[in-house]
Amino acid sequence: MLFDTHVHLLDERFDGDREEILLRLTENHVGNVVEASSDLENSIYAAALAREHHIVHAAVGIHPHSASEWDERTEETLRGLLQEPKVVAVGEIGLDYHYDFSPREKQKEVFERQIMLALDVDMPIVVHSREATADTMEILRRYPNVRGELHCFSGSAETAEELVKMGFYIAFGGAVTFKNARKTVTAAKAVPLERLLIETDCPYMTPVPFRGKRNEPAYVSYVAEKLAEVREIPLEEIVRITEENAKRFFGLV
Repeated sequence: MLFDTHVHLLDERFDGDREEILLRLTENHVGNVVEASSDLENSIYAAALAREHHIVHAAVGIHPHSASEWDERTEETLRGLLQEPKVVAVGEIGLDYHYDFSPREKQKEVFERQIMLALDVDMPIVVHSREATADTMEILRRYPNVRGELHCFSGSAETAEELVKMGFYIAFGGAVTFKNARKTVTAAKAVPLERLLIETDCPYMTPVPFRGKRNEPAYVSYVAEKLAEVREIPLEEIVRITEENAKRFFGLV
């Protein structure tokens, strides 16, 4: 079964048919999804969604856009949520220098605080990095014991290779299907199969042939198809390998 490692089903664009989409997942050969969080309120709702649906797991954390909201209550609430059995990671966390909705120094501080939290509770991290590769890598190098994945990877093959050497997994989403995605495709070829993950990041990053429409978990199959093409192996192998990798990464085996 397909394992979509990064979704945002709590986004308002799913308010009209969220339950319907969840009910359709197995029909679309999606066996598991991980609801990624953006702020404290979203983390609380993500954990609740995971409790209600056996197919859903949750990553809780503060996205760099919301880093300015961080305080002691935030950390204690996240720590409590991370004790729940359906919560499988700290995320999504990291740096975003494209929008700078929070000051960069605050983003870096909150990123490190959440890495330390993950280490303290022995959980993996789900990392968001946009136009911030140098600072993201500098911070990750300081924590050699942290387990993590780079979500929606669009960096270079060289960056992917360094991350793999650090023990990270690399997740590819709809961007790998885009016509101008040469760098992403090159990186997808470079990642060892045992470190490869797939995701939609829905409702964002809709893959070809649905660009311009709302993304949803069923479309993770198009990411898998592209990776099978890129890696020149059967689609069934990509589905099996990425599912096994995701279950191992999130501690579901």
